[in-house]
Amino acid sequence: MPLTPLDIHNKEFSRRIRGYDEDEVNEFLDQVIKDYEIVIRENKELHNQLMTLQEKLDHFANIEDTLSKTIIVAQEAADEVKNNAKKEAQLIVKEAEKNADRIINESLAKSRKIAMEVEELKKQASIYRARFRTLVEAQLDLLGSDGWDTLETRERATEKGQEVQELY
Repeated sequence: MPLTPLDIHNKEFSRRIRGYDEDEVNEFLDQVIKDYEIVIRENKELHNQLMTLQEKLDHFANIEDTLSKTIIVAQEAADEVKNNAKKEAQLIVKEAEKNADRIINESLAKSRKIAMEVEELKKQASIYRARFRTLVEAQLDLLGSDGWDTLETRERATEKGQEVQELY
């Protein structure tokens, strides 16, 4: 068991005839007691500091563990968000491609329908022009003919039930 300042203070030495000077020994022992008390106090302070630092170290170790776990969780969450974003992007692209195909097919169908309508209109215009040309030519023929004789001939043909093919 280590010495305490009280043990040093209470220590009695046996007396001998030519021994050490008692006052000198007592002064020296007083000085040793003071120094020893200082050392013990410093040791306690250092021990308290060590305990405080150990508590802080434990606290920071816990924080480090928590931060490490948080970083891992954050990384996993980021990876999950990234994967979900990729999947969503792929779905959006597929949907866009499907819509684009639908729009293209609808446009092609409309284009074919319009082309057919244009062809039909061209045919109708051609027929109309041919009929109009026939009518104009017939009118020109009337204007260029003798007049009433041709009209009478046509009237008689119409009364008999014959139609003039040239007009139509």
